[in-house]
Amino acid sequence: MIPSITDVKTIAILGGTGKIGPGLAMRWAQAGYQIIIGSRTEDKAVGIAAEINEKLGIDSILGLENADAIQRADICVLTVVQSAHEVALTSLKDALQGKVMVDATARVEFKDPRPPQQPSAARAAQTILGDGAKVVAAYQNVPASALKKNLDQPVNADVLVCSDDVAAAELVVQLTEKAGMNGYYAGGLDNAVVVEGLTAILISMNKHYRGHSGKIQVAGIDKSAE
Repeated sequence: MIPSITDVKTIAILGGTGKIGPGLAMRWAQAGYQIIIGSRTEDKAVGIAAEINEKLGIDSILGLENADAIQRADICVLTVVQSAHEVALTSLKDALQGKVMVDATARVEFKDPRPPQQPSAARAAQTILGDGAKVVAAYQNVPASALKKNLDQPVNADVLVCSDDVAAAELVVQLTEKAGMNGYYAGGLDNAVVVEGLTAILISMNKHYRGHSGKIQVAGIDKSAE
């Protein structure tokens, strides 16, 4: 059920018409992956896919309705806004069976950034989808603007990856590195609520210091010692 990194050829970005989805699409497309932008409406997905293709000078990125995107993908990444999280997952539950789904949701309001309560968004997603899907939490702290800049250069950011399935998490860690970021396994899905809370901290710091690109970086962990 968990593909190896060499088996992953196609990535579907569900709700990929928002802020972070296009940036991830660009990064993975640059790394050679087939990208499908998913949306509730195919026309919107097609439009965003065309914009990204134009920016990258390619024509390989497709736009499809979410369920169709899932069917054609080796792994799926959910990048919807928090208000659409439960509705999207409920509507796509059947399509996501047998898939690894990365949940990038951080339930934090920009106007009043506060850490959310348990369960984490990813834990809620796993509950909705059931045991037939493997949920991984990642990318909650990555600024969308950073992903779209200097595509030939690494992103100066680390990504905390949470899942109850370590193999699924390690796959996402490897995909994160393909996108020019450092990935670290950070425990099970319940830990993901802490990662969401870090988004509240970054927003607060950005506001105070009048910035836009605060990121997380990990020190003191030697990944080569695994």
